Amino acid sequence: MTSPIKGYDYGASSLAQSPLELRDLQLLKQTLLWSEVDEQALKLAGEVLENQTDDVLDLWYGYVGSNTHLLRYFAHNEVPNPDYLAAVRKRFGLWIMDLCNRPYDQDWLDYQYEIALRHHSTKKNLTDGVQAEPMIHFRYIVAFIFPITYTIKGFLAKKGHSIDQVEVMYSAWFKAVTLTALLWCQPYVNTGEF
Repeated sequence: MTSPIKGYDYGASSLAQSPLELRDLQLLKQTLLWSEVDEQALKLAGEVLENQTDDVLDLWYGYVGSNTHLLRYFAHNEVPNPDYLAAVRKRFGLWIMDLCNRPYDQDWLDYQYEIALRHHSTKKNLTDGVQAEPMIHFRYIVAFIFPITYTIKGFLAKKGHSIDQVEVMYSAWFKAVTLTALLWCQPYVNTGEF
């Protein structure tokens, strides 16, 4: 499967298979109190966010760009690479839609593993052929759960849904972001300890 967006390899047979099995994924979802309501709420969130992804990314990129300790992951010799930022942004926009719309199956699990490897020294910078920090430090993957969750609520509320519907979408988003961030941490953990 090829995509017009460089490095967006969702579902490609060339991706490494996640070391986690679908049973592991189900247990993680169970731990996060995942329900069918969350599945439905994420689909609704996908509809709400579909034509807002550029605005969401503007906010997130503004946040990263205003924090040099985060912007450095897109930089070489402290100079940010605008092409790298743009390439990642395109994939990040698709991640928003994938998070809401894709089934959390083996293809989804394998692609989360690919994203994990691209954050880790295993594959960082390879997809885009750039020189930048050799990995995103583990602490920022975990810390990013909050801003990526907290900042989405205003966008979920922009289409006239009730406060209760927004809260359900927001809760499902929080669970999904936590799940993906957790999966992206896998390469940083000693074999057998994840």
